[in-house]
Amino acid sequence: MADNHHTCFNVVDRSYLALIKKDIHNLALEKQFEAQRLAEVDIVVAELTSNLIKYSREGQLLVKTLSDGEKSCIEIISLDKGPGMSDVGRMMEDGVSTSKTLGHGLGAIKRLADEFEIYTVKGWGTILVVRIWTKASNRTRKYTAEVKSVLVPKPGETVCGDAFGIKQTPQRLSLFLGDGLGHGHEAAKAALAAVAAFHECTATTPSDTLRFIHQAVRKTRGLVGTAAFFDYQLQKWSICGVGNILCRIGTPDHSKNYLPYNGILGMNIPSSLNDQEIMYTPDQLMILCSDGIKSKLELYRNQGIYKQDLSVLATALYKDFARQTDDMSVVVGKLNI
Repeated sequence: MADNHHTCFNVVDRSYLALIKKDIHNLALEKQFEAQRLAEVDIVVAELTSNLIKYSREGQLLVKTLSDGEKSCIEIISLDKGPGMSDVGRMMEDGVSTSKTLGHGLGAIKRLADEFEIYTVKGWGTILVVRIWTKASNRTRKYTAEVKSVLVPKPGETVCGDAFGIKQTPQRLSLFLGDGLGHGHEAAKAALAAVAAFHECTATTPSDTLRFIHQAVRKTRGLVGTAAFFDYQLQKWSICGVGNILCRIGTPDHSKNYLPYNGILGMNIPSSLNDQEIMYTPDQLMILCSDGIKSKLELYRNQGIYKQDLSVLATALYKDFARQTDDMSVVVGKLNI
């Protein structure tokens, strides 16, 4: 029901690499990866961690599992604040290395991955998104809406107090991002209860959905949250939020923040909630962030980042604007219409 959060591994010391590999191997085991696919996951993790140790600064791996029908996937995102690469194509070639090694890393990762994206800027760093499925994925599959998320617990916590839900029908795309008060297990319970209510709710507007969630989470510590719906027939977004979830809609050249109501879902909300409506325009992005992300985030001027999987953009926003003092969430949506 809820998009599970990423586990964050800080890759700063070789002494921790064996533990990182073991933990990711066990995540793949839980999704019943067969022996060959498990071995491929192990190789990818070994190459990614090796690259982060050799070249990066403040390197991290973000890891989570996904499901799509009978198939499962492990998603591994590598990010750093290292020197970046000036010629990605050349570095993808086997035998090319800047550290006097065999130079098989990036090429091996791409061959073993079902889905592979790389984004790098000199002096800024590099993001790699790798997905490996239990069964071969259908790369040609097209979705009317592409939505990707990065949810990371506060450093030191094992669970995330933020939670994200998505529903898609032929008529409507519905998104909800919730942030439980505080952090830790009780915050996670509140956020997950809200996402469960979001999936149960049959309301067709964000404001009515938030009213339903408000009643459903009264026995929790409460949360803030925003719902955003897109009507495919009317070609418009409707949004409504309670509490400090950032909602930004627009393009890289012009975007606008939409203000939420004051209040706490499950405790007190305004007696009157109204939806804000925004008409669709080409290349429009919907961005939702919890307050673990700085509110003054800026969209990137490098147009190349918008041509890639949206996980790259979500990770870039996390990389550059995460506070690291709370649970951190970024949701990015784009319509293919």
